[in-house]
Amino acid sequence: MPGAKRSEIVMALMPEPTVVRVNGVRLHALTAGEGRPMVLLHGWPQTSYAWRKVIPALAERFRVVAPDLRGMGHSDKPASGYDLRTVATDIYQLVKALGLDRPYLVGHDWGGLVARRFALDWPGQAARLAVLDIVPHEQVLANLSAHVARGVWHFFFNAVPDLPELLVRDRVEAFLRAFFWPKCHNPAVFIEEGIAEYTRAYSAPGALRGGFSYYRAMFVENRALDAESAGRRIGEPVLCLWGNSGGMGGVFDVLEMWRKEALDVRGRGIDACGHYPAEEQPEVVIEELFGFQ
Repeated sequence: MPGAKRSEIVMALMPEPTVVRVNGVRLHALTAGEGRPMVLLHGWPQTSYAWRKVIPALAERFRVVAPDLRGMGHSDKPASGYDLRTVATDIYQLVKALGLDRPYLVGHDWGGLVARRFALDWPGQAARLAVLDIVPHEQVLANLSAHVARGVWHFFFNAVPDLPELLVRDRVEAFLRAFFWPKCHNPAVFIEEGIAEYTRAYSAPGALRGGFSYYRAMFVENRALDAESAGRRIGEPVLCLWGNSGGMGGVFDVLEMWRKEALDVRGRGIDACGHYPAEEQPEVVIEELFGFQ
């Protein structure tokens, strides 16, 4: 930001909330910085809060937009529309509404799969993708072993109609603690840093249903989308980052799985990191995202 005063620069890097109506829902987003566009897509059970440690640094070089996905955070929580095409359409329309030309899409967990669907449905509309600690679900389900099933038990629990909301609604914090614990490198630090905010977010009306609905779309709607896209590969460059301690790297050959999905794939595992790289190892994530340009 040539010529700007230091105070002006600092203020520009601090996230500002905005609300945009797209695809029939209101999406809440955090925005910061100037320059080439970068869109940060969080996973479950998180919100745009997951990017708090990386947004200020990324905003030094990018115009950063971090939305709450539909059904989560401060965004609307409709009763339907949780298949990946609908959620990716939310993001595509958000990008157009904000005038973001060919953004750098960065997605963690479900956000990574939203970025993948965006690239498949609108080829050439993203500059590049970074996917953080996620692998394509259809590959997981096609090679489901007892070992893998133990790690993805929540796929099946979350997809049961109504029951998860009934069992979790009065125990949101306990449920989140139990879910986060095995998936991060240092649970004592990670959980205490964010548990209050995530408990607040998922205690809001409709939030549990919204999050669980992603899994309810997983076995029918999303599998139909995968069948439709069979044989197609993403043309944009893809960066894969994963955790070696509690993350996908302990179970899957992440790089090989994504090489089946895209033509240009690179990446690496991160030590002392579980499923949440942007919160557990933000400095590494920032460095890798800056280097992948």
